Amino acid sequence: MAFLDHAARTIFLTEFIKGMGLTLKYFFKKKVTINYPHEKGPLSPRFRGEHALRRYNNGEERCIACKLCEAICPAQAITIEADIRDDGTRRTTRYDIDMTKCIYCGFCQEACPVEAIVEGPNFEYTTETREELLYDKEKLLDNGDCWERQLALNIELDAPYR
Repeated sequence: MAFLDHAARTIFLTEFIKGMGLTLKYFFKKKVTINYPHEKGPLSPRFRGEHALRRYNNGEERCIACKLCEAICPAQAITIEADIRDDGTRRTTRYDIDMTKCIYCGFCQEACPVEAIVEGPNFEYTTETREELLYDKEKLLDNGDCWERQLALNIELDAPYR
């Protein structure tokens, strides 16, 4: 610092002290980073993760095979086949989602009149093969059964904004 004149040294020391003060200010505050995957941050109720098909409380699947989700899907990732049951209601015989095509836009969830197809809170799913990302009706219903409590809560929290 011998090559600096007095004014430059004063500015340098002033800025150095300001910087150290800022460092010390945040040094003793609560940390803002988390240790993922051991700690997880909060997710919004509107988060769009892994898809799930929901059931009613009596165990019957909600999907009425209206095919609105299939029609609105911009990626054409949803395939539905339906049939009429003995009681005269329509239900799906096939409900497939190709997760490799899905862009997680949430249009399927918005279009569903009975809140059957939803995008849940699960974002930690991986596979080793492409075939495992082709979700069939049973896989989607299993996801719905697994996440039902959280799905219902998220729908309730998001209801004022829909």
